[in-house]
Amino acid sequence: MRWRVRGIALATAAGFLAVALGIRLLVSAGGVLDGSGALAQHSGTALYASMVYAGVFLLAPATRPVVAGAWAIAFCWLVECLQLTGVPAELSEHSLLARLVLGATFDPADLFWYPVGVLPLVALHQVAARGLP
Repeated sequence: MRWRVRGIALATAAGFLAVALGIRLLVSAGGVLDGSGALAQHSGTALYASMVYAGVFLLAPATRPVVAGAWAIAFCWLVECLQLTGVPAELSEHSLLARLVLGATFDPADLFWYPVGVLPLVALHQVAARGLP
């Protein structure tokens, strides 16, 4: 059962990534993956948090939805606040992966968008879990 949950979590995270990249592709000029517009920026932030939520189930597949949501939001807020130190910006200059995972600059609006990406998933997950035997 745990491997099944991990597989679903991995597929879900990949789906969120595909949606985020698709939005950036659709709203950017000339097909360039540009995240500077408000739609790309905010949806990317919410979808990043959604990927983190799915990632919780990769690491701990038996986690309850509310607990996973709390962990996901806390992780996102921690990463965002870490950006105030300049460490993620430094790492992002040398690694695309670091830039994708840690970002580069603090944006207080992101603190709002992380729960937007997680809380609907927690609610849907709880509703779906109630329907299972």
